[in-house]
Amino acid sequence: MTSAKTEEKQPTVLEQMGGVSGMLYSSLPVLVFVIVNFTTKNLMAAIISSLAAAVVIGVVLAVRKGTVQPAISAVFGVGIAAFIAYKTGEAKGFFLFGIWQSVVYGSAFLLSIVVRRPLAGVIWTFLNGRDRSWRDDKATVRDYDIATFVWALVFFARFVVQRWLYDGDQVGWLAVARLAMGYPLMAIALLATVWAVRRADKRLKAAEEAAEAKARSEAEAEEVLARTADDLLTPDMDELKRVVDAESRDRSRD
Repeated sequence: MTSAKTEEKQPTVLEQMGGVSGMLYSSLPVLVFVIVNFTTKNLMAAIISSLAAAVVIGVVLAVRKGTVQPAISAVFGVGIAAFIAYKTGEAKGFFLFGIWQSVVYGSAFLLSIVVRRPLAGVIWTFLNGRDRSWRDDKATVRDYDIATFVWALVFFARFVVQRWLYDGDQVGWLAVARLAMGYPLMAIALLATVWAVRRADKRLKAAEEAAEAKARSEAEAEEVLARTADDLLTPDMDELKRVVDAESRDRSRD
């Protein structure tokens, strides 16, 4: 009953990505930066415009969710990207933080497979309030390894493509790659995670039912043994009475 309710509450792939609005909001500062930089040929104007877009988006998210955390998250990444662009003096510097961020994330996901703590399972468990019993099941860990490896491939693919465009000073194509390799590839990785979660839930549920059936059979066996022991230890009064009567008759004959 509990597992069924939990399964119903699991977020969809689109919800995991923040929904349609989340996808649009995260894309706007990048689009604003590229458009302003292309039309004005002014890096500072592009930086200020992208930061302003991030602040507006952050305020909108804060009002909608009733907390300032979304505002901080919305501005943080864009702020770092804008700072790097300002320090390097090049528009392509706006994308440098995201490029190296992909390497860090990809490496973390690969390392988690090596240490037998696949991040796809760890993060899903944390976000959905599940227990960590799946870590004791080798087949489930293997499924989460596969999902985690898909995530690692996504991040390393981002790095390879965007680093190549960065080295070629292709600012416009960098923006295209940033958006095209963002949520679409994340959707694939999330689908791999959902696949692993469903296989894990099915396997763990079957194991739980088997354990419950085993516990019931053991309890029934103990009950049967207890009754048998009682039968062996408790004398049969009718039989005892017959024996006593027979002995009495034998004495009377004597």
